[in-house]
Amino acid sequence: MAINNDKDFKTALAGLSTAQQRQVAVRFVQQVFPLSSDARIKAALDTAGRAGIADAELALASQAANSARVESFTRCGKETDWSAQAGHFVAKAAVACVKSAEAGDNLAWDAAMQARMARTCQTVADGAGTDNREAEAQYRILEVFLNS
Repeated sequence: MAINNDKDFKTALAGLSTAQQRQVAVRFVQQVFPLSSDARIKAALDTAGRAGIADAELALASQAANSARVESFTRCGKETDWSAQAGHFVAKAAVACVKSAEAGDNLAWDAAMQARMARTCQTVADGAGTDNREAEAQYRILEVFLNS
């Protein structure tokens, strides 16, 4: 299945089980993880990526990732530091990977959107503007996941 737009991307993600959504969401976040230096985010991704993860483990990982998200937000300050902002969106993407899922949630979509925001902040910080290819990279990640 070729995925070339967000409509097909979101539909394909919605068709995955929660466990599969977590696995692909982790892959999306790993693409932008270098924009963050927080070990709690890495630990949350490692937890979310494991098959058969217990709810208690997810809850602990979620608390840690959320703490990283809150701390990264406060570091952004009043003057926009685009690199810090990128790290904040990486943390938000990690939170999506480990949050408790309710009916109708699309964890992978949430993680993908936050990862795109992180990449956009990074390109602005680098002076490259807002043009980046994160969406296309995510489409390829999902295609590989679906074909495996």
